[in-house]
Amino acid sequence: MVARRPRKHLGGPVQLARRGRNAARALLGLTLAASPTTSVAAVPGEDPGLRDPGRKELAMRLVSSAENSSLAWQEQYRYIEDIGDGRGYTAGIIGFCSGTGDMLELVERYSAVDPGNVLEKYLPALREVNGSDSHRGLGSRFVRDWQKAARDREFKEAQNHERDRVYFDPALRSAQQDGLGALGQFVYYDAMVMHGAGGRDGFDAIRRSALAKAAPPSRGGDQGAYLHAFLDARRSTMKREAAHEDTSRIDTAQRRFVREGNFALRTPLVWQVYGDDFRVD
Repeated sequence: MVARRPRKHLGGPVQLARRGRNAARALLGLTLAASPTTSVAAVPGEDPGLRDPGRKELAMRLVSSAENSSLAWQEQYRYIEDIGDGRGYTAGIIGFCSGTGDMLELVERYSAVDPGNVLEKYLPALREVNGSDSHRGLGSRFVRDWQKAARDREFKEAQNHERDRVYFDPALRSAQQDGLGALGQFVYYDAMVMHGAGGRDGFDAIRRSALAKAAPPSRGGDQGAYLHAFLDARRSTMKREAAHEDTSRIDTAQRRFVREGNFALRTPLVWQVYGDDFRVD
């Protein structure tokens, strides 16, 4: 598998930013945890956008092109390595990190639905290393057990659940509030994946910056102008962190779709990330 590119979540001090992100997610979790299905409901007569299974699949492939240099996102359940970005292990379909807490929450979820699983014994270590890049209590045994767990249907479902609860559904809710179509929903989702929600460099801060400069469609603004403002704000955020220096996922992918006026994210799509060419028909 091609090595995953440097990326992930939150700029600045990981632990402090993570606290802000977790505080926002705590309330969200209370409303979503009761139901195993967390996808945002469609409104009759509306364009479903990324709520449509085919378009959601497309969004997963687009994110994977930047996260994994591959469109085969379903091959990433077993992925795990330390990419040297100060966030410990990065793993799974969305890049859960041992240093930012979402990996801990994933293993907690997995252990709730499948007690005694092969990763449950690492929960104390995951709590200990949260907020750091430490491997203490994890190491090569944890890597092997992660890959073993990835053969388990319950673990794959736990990854899907946490991806939707923490990243996909919150991004879609915000995009719907701003009146964005499928492309804007994807732009929000990709930003949520990389930056997380809270903190100085999180999705919420990027969105606030964009809203201060351009009106979204929900306020009578032009969709293209607003998305350019959002991508400008995100690009500036990425440039503040060395791990995010390459902004091609914006410059030669998302920005390209906006310039083409492809707000419904219709195929065929052609784009580049890190100099690699991709196409979906």
